[in-house]
Amino acid sequence: MSTEAPAAGRIVLLTASHRVAPGLLSWPAWQTLHAADRVVCADEAHPQLPYLREAGITVEHTALTAEELVDACAGSTSRAGGAGAEGPGEGRTIVVLPSGEGDRALTDGLARLAGSGRVQMPDLELLPGSYDLPGARLLDLVQVMDRIRRECPWSSQQTHEGLAKYGIEEAYELVEAIEDGDRDELREELGDVLLQVVFHAAIAQEDEAEPFSIDDVAGTIVEKLIHRHPHVFGDATAETPEEVREHWLRTKAIEKQRDSVTDGIPLGQPGLALAAKLASRVRTAGLEVPLPAGEGIGYALLALAVRAEANGEDPEAALRAAARAYRDAVRAAEGQE
Repeated sequence: MSTEAPAAGRIVLLTASHRVAPGLLSWPAWQTLHAADRVVCADEAHPQLPYLREAGITVEHTALTAEELVDACAGSTSRAGGAGAEGPGEGRTIVVLPSGEGDRALTDGLARLAGSGRVQMPDLELLPGSYDLPGARLLDLVQVMDRIRRECPWSSQQTHEGLAKYGIEEAYELVEAIEDGDRDELREELGDVLLQVVFHAAIAQEDEAEPFSIDDVAGTIVEKLIHRHPHVFGDATAETPEEVREHWLRTKAIEKQRDSVTDGIPLGQPGLALAAKLASRVRTAGLEVPLPAGEGIGYALLALAVRAEANGEDPEAALRAAARAYRDAVRAAEGQE
């Protein structure tokens, strides 16, 4: 390394999100690339390279060490044989395109030189060329799930039918996290529910007769949301939550072309939730339907559920809250023994 004090120059580590299509770089990134004295990249298969070539940017395929990079920025001859005038010169800007895994040896070497105090260091800059868009990590989830589906002995054998019970379990665990008010648990349980969706979609795309992918799932729900929110995406108006609900139910009825307000209500859900859902459909439709007469706890619970729904209460949630209180009382009693 030169013993004289050359102008230090500038090293720019240009990163880009692998979740954004190659070539979609920020304007500051393109400006820096065009103005740089050299652009270097050790990875000949770097996804950005074809787009940089199209933009007229020359990229050198070379793996410079930290010392070589500092020398090259100062304008002295690179130990790797790169261009540059002998001895001190004007500081130069060199852009480095790290590999997808990062260039740990290079960054550690630069940190070591900077900490030594014996080397006049160039300016070091980390320039993000692109940022993750909201929801970009969902792409990671899909990729991870696809690999697990291919390579995991257990996951590769799963079917929609075999996973059904886990969907129910995860939904209940999500409800419990919400009721507990535990934010960390809520985030984790939302992830577990999301996993069920991605897992089922991975299985569905392998079906020979009627395959569909996670993109088809997302596309379907996007179309449904837009169609059922004409007050957001169309010319309709809705000033209150009640008007929104009327829009939703009216649109849904047209889509499904159902013969009864009870169509589409899953009978396998918990009893109180089922009773409340039936009562909600009847009330929304403006029907006058007397409760069936009968003896026993079932009819009494039905009446209670219908009354709770009419009062804007969720009987299932109310019973769970009461059961939690009962559980706490049991634990308290156990502690006194």
